Amino acid sequence: MNLAEQMNRLARQAKAASRALAALPAADKNAVLLAMANALEAHKSRLMEANAKDLAAGQKSGLSSAMLDRLKLDEKRIAAMARGLREVAALPDPAGRVLAERQRPNGLLLRKIATPIGVIVIIFESRPNVSADAASLCFKAGNATILRGGKEALASNQIIVETMIAAAQQACPRFPEHAIQVVPTIDRDAIRELLALTQYVDLCIPRGGEGLIRAVTECSKVPVIKHYKGVCHVYVDESADFAMAEEIIVNAKVQRPGVCNAMETLLVDRALAPTFLPVIARRLADCQVELRVDEAARAQLPADYPKLKVATEADWYAEYLDLILAVRVVDGVGAAIEHINQYGSGHSEAIITQNQSRADQFLAEVDSATVYWNASTRFTDGGEFGMGAEIGISTDKIGARGPMGLEELTTYKWIGIGSGQIRK
Repeated sequence: MNLAEQMNRLARQAKAASRALAALPAADKNAVLLAMANALEAHKSRLMEANAKDLAAGQKSGLSSAMLDRLKLDEKRIAAMARGLREVAALPDPAGRVLAERQRPNGLLLRKIATPIGVIVIIFESRPNVSADAASLCFKAGNATILRGGKEALASNQIIVETMIAAAQQACPRFPEHAIQVVPTIDRDAIRELLALTQYVDLCIPRGGEGLIRAVTECSKVPVIKHYKGVCHVYVDESADFAMAEEIIVNAKVQRPGVCNAMETLLVDRALAPTFLPVIARRLADCQVELRVDEAARAQLPADYPKLKVATEADWYAEYLDLILAVRVVDGVGAAIEHINQYGSGHSEAIITQNQSRADQFLAEVDSATVYWNASTRFTDGGEFGMGAEIGISTDKIGARGPMGLEELTTYKWIGIGSGQIRK
């Protein structure tokens, strides 16, 4: 069987499964999700064994420490995956919700009802926990899922899905065996073949870097919701509380630098720079953070800062996913907003200030999916937003935006209930 035939079969199987899923009661879905969660924990040794193979291959191929961290599965992360499935099970079924209702003068009753999208292809890099998060959310919303993870996580993704499917089939005989599938090849042409099958595939959600997003959108013939890179900013205003600013910056950059909601650029008000930059530099140096700075920032930093480079234009666009931070001095909140809207990726931004009018301006004028006042960008996450697991962070404006949970994985249809009405 050639690649085109293989992808065609995968998509046809998913379409058939999606129709069966649309009729699956919420109680059955929840039982399946709880069984999946239990199975992941019960088989954690198998999962970590498969993941160890991926990690060894990643180290051999030269993956950065941050990328290896994204790839790693340990007991804590497997427990988090299982917890995410249980949280999804506890959420209301999004399908079947009445979104709107109206009755026309002729008595015709119209209802707008949330329905599953159908077949969703999820393309992602590195983090194997995405397999469980994406599959569980799509499944709860009544969608069949085709997962295409990065080649570096193939063994991990396969064992996660195999474990979940086996548990689902035991918990619910009506579970369609092809409700969750993994693309079994790392051949890049598989994506092009799969995303040409508009008769079977309803939506593609790519999560990853600029190259991945561009490649998917250029080749796809099905609709795409982009989960673009996270060039996230924190702006420290003149009226910021120093202690608060320090803690937010360190959290946003250092806690987990290899994720999309980590800060990549720090903007500091010019009036504050002489006093604040030396202070935050000491904290960042202790955390082994490399700084890439403009001339105004460099003038305020210690000459012996251990890792210091002059920023280039490319640094303002960069998603480092590492302990590297671009730093720029700006002339007030207006200049900060202008910088973010020019160089940002539309993901997550924060302002640290005690001035409400500046905060209001920042919140209103920054064109990103999530904007914070006096909080870390690290909160842009489905779990932190109370969605349970998430499918990802959409940086699109049409359709879902920001963290995508269950409700964002449904579409709708209109139902008309009449008593013999005809149009005159």
